Amino acid sequence: MFMEVKKTALELLAESVRFVLVGTTHPGNIGASARAMKTMGLSKLKLVAPKDFPNDIAFYRAKAAKDVLDQAEIHVDLFSATKNCELIIGTSARNRKVPWPVISPKEAGKEIVNALKRGTNDVAVVFGREDRGLTNEELGMCNLHVHIPTNEEYSSLNLSQAVQILSYETRLAMLESADLLEKPEWDVELANNDQTERLIAHLDELMQEVDFYDTQNPRKLLTRVRRFFKRSRIDKMEANIFRGLFSAIQQKLKK
Repeated sequence: MFMEVKKTALELLAESVRFVLVGTTHPGNIGASARAMKTMGLSKLKLVAPKDFPNDIAFYRAKAAKDVLDQAEIHVDLFSATKNCELIIGTSARNRKVPWPVISPKEAGKEIVNALKRGTNDVAVVFGREDRGLTNEELGMCNLHVHIPTNEEYSSLNLSQAVQILSYETRLAMLESADLLEKPEWDVELANNDQTERLIAHLDELMQEVDFYDTQNPRKLLTRVRRFFKRSRIDKMEANIFRGLFSAIQQKLKK
């Protein structure tokens, strides 16, 4: 049952989301972008007026994602590539004179998943030219703009890197939304409050025996010790290991 639900959720993502590359100059960037998409389970690629495609370099850079390139659609302009889309998110690295809703990659992933849940069938994520991005007219066709918060001192992202970031956040949002992230089960039960308190008391006892701190002026040391173990959420075996160690030290001290 789990696998059936997971397959349906990710199939919906693959069927409904397309990545659109506008005016891509280097064919290698197209291939690398296809590879980035496929690693996240996305396969619908649209190319708007690419400078050089098809090209052997693109297929070489795509590696095992050649099927994404084989199925890629080529369009003359952004309007024809997105005319049937109900949600369009455009990547933007610059401020506009007229403010536009700007979101982060993580928020973009959530927006896409929420749209799919509402029954949206066609979503486009649009990437601009390597040297100058999308034009104001192209950005004006988008419902939302997504900005990747890069280092201000060196903000240049390769096209395929941007595609990878948006692909990843979109897939992650779908998995989280459908509660499909596979979390490994812990091999031992977590220590309960009583076991953790006994461990803390045991350590306090040991610290006093070795004069580790002045009990009249502890300077919140025990509070910090308590915070450490509470924050760590140790399991029963770990608690027993620590208590065994403390007991061994106490035995040595007695001798």
